[in-house]
Amino acid sequence: MIPGSTIAALLKNAPLPPLEMRILLGQALSLSRVQLITQDNRCFSGDEAQRLSSLINRRINGEPIAYIVGQREFHGLDFHVTPDVLIPRPETELLVELSLERLPRRGCVLDMGTGSGAIAVAIAHARLDAQVTALDASEAALVIAQRNVAQHGVQARLLQSDWYSKIGAERFDIIVANPPYIRHGDEHLSQGDLRFEPIDALTDHGDGLTALTTIIEGARAHLNPNGWLLMEHGYDQAESVRQLLNTRGFAEVQSWLDLAGIERVSGGIAAA
Repeated sequence: MIPGSTIAALLKNAPLPPLEMRILLGQALSLSRVQLITQDNRCFSGDEAQRLSSLINRRINGEPIAYIVGQREFHGLDFHVTPDVLIPRPETELLVELSLERLPRRGCVLDMGTGSGAIAVAIAHARLDAQVTALDASEAALVIAQRNVAQHGVQARLLQSDWYSKIGAERFDIIVANPPYIRHGDEHLSQGDLRFEPIDALTDHGDGLTALTTIIEGARAHLNPNGWLLMEHGYDQAESVRQLLNTRGFAEVQSWLDLAGIERVSGGIAAA
């Protein structure tokens, strides 16, 4: 960037898409979207130009915008994110909506593999009466989750746990999970944003069904009668997940479509 250039001039000859440029400009100049519009003739100082150049170079090299600015919107809330956690994605909001539809008054929710805490916080924010527990095996992820819990002023218990290992005999009305489900060696792991995200949160280093199978096998021992298990999975895994649920005795087994029309979430009831 050239010191003395204006916001308007930079946007006219931007090296990145306009939306990304506006996000990075806001980050570099500490300006809101409205301020970027009302101050489009503002000139950059030398320090501001250097700071913006660094952000642009990081994006050109492929680093996700969410990690560059340290946040991502999910279910109408802003979440702090770092490379220690997955970037929350719009399709995962389906898990939140399905959970809220099925959660009884003063119900208990377990979010498995919470990462940034996006699912747990979104549920707790929408349902102040709910008792929300979120677990993750990663201590670094739980630090991020705790920050997001505090930021939004919700009540959620966080546990460091390898799946069900630290919850004893507790039972819940809803178990929700967005576990690692990408197959080992899948080409997508070396493309786009996934290159920068925590590998253990993306893949089970196996066939993509290992974590899903573990969650399903342990769920009935931790669900109240008629409690729901809801899981996000890969675009081509719905049939396999339904088979696993049926084999383990779940009722009302079904899959739900995300906004792209892909079977993204499957689940069932732990029949009484």
